[in-house]
Amino acid sequence: MGHGPQISRRQVLGGLTAAGLGLAAPQAFAQGPGNYPHQTVRIVVPYPAGGATDTLARMMASHLQTAWNQTVIVENKPGASGAIGNDMVAKAAPDGYTVLMAITAIVQIPPLMPNLPYDVMKDLQPLAQVANTNSLLAVPKAAPFKDLKDFVTQVKANPRKFNYGSYGVGTSSHIQGSLLNMQAGLDLVHVPYKGAAPLLQDLRGNQLTAAFIDMATARPHLDAMKVLAVTGSKRNPTLPEVPTFAELGYQSFEPIGWFGLFMPAKVPAAIATRFAEESNRILRLPEVIQRIEALGMMPGGMPTAEFAKVVRDDAAVYARIIKDANIRLE
Repeated sequence: MGHGPQISRRQVLGGLTAAGLGLAAPQAFAQGPGNYPHQTVRIVVPYPAGGATDTLARMMASHLQTAWNQTVIVENKPGASGAIGNDMVAKAAPDGYTVLMAITAIVQIPPLMPNLPYDVMKDLQPLAQVANTNSLLAVPKAAPFKDLKDFVTQVKANPRKFNYGSYGVGTSSHIQGSLLNMQAGLDLVHVPYKGAAPLLQDLRGNQLTAAFIDMATARPHLDAMKVLAVTGSKRNPTLPEVPTFAELGYQSFEPIGWFGLFMPAKVPAAIATRFAEESNRILRLPEVIQRIEALGMMPGGMPTAEFAKVVRDDAAVYARIIKDANIRLE
């Protein structure tokens, strides 16, 4: 999670103003909220086509279209680590026809970029968590570490000799590595990559000591790595023998990566609820559960209020870690 390009302030602020322009004026509910949806619904994905966020958005769009007999399209608005698409939806007409498929990065970017032109907590409302995925601390198969305790001992004995890879500055994997450095008193050198593919290649090739990787990305490569611990409050069903960081005495590793649907904050409750309930019904379908699990993730479908709490709690945890670890974009 937290994939996507490294964020640059210039990129974000340059693209955002443009993203907010040209949006339709709020539509009158010509047929009343009771008839929602009576026109095309668009799900904005703030990342390029082809990634996990896009795949999940298209799966949801297809099922919503069937359920409602109404066109549901997916629109990719990549750039600035998701901030351009997020801003576009935050400023969209609050009529329920523009929806955002966001990932955890939506609550990680604000403390790194205080000048964002939208406020996640005030301008957007969470509707449904579609899927979630733990992150793993992985080392190459041939690495000389028995477990996390052994890893910490060896890294401590050799300051700045070992490193860890991440998906880029300010991403989940960078935040998790900084947190491990702080809590275990380590000096692992951070090596940021532009996404998962080059990072996995270097981990497999023994050019990296360790990496924080989300389960969905790591799953096809588990044969080439040793997993020392997972994030989250419970073990990952694919790796039941691997302990959580919490079990091993580390704090603030409970948040896991998620994919979720949001609407502008001012969308009327009746419409937001209708969308959320239909999404959660779809997320309980056996074929949808199977599809999400095949992607290496765990299905969402929790009640909306519960998802909203996850969003708030995770935002607070990440803001604290980013401040304590002094993580900066430049």
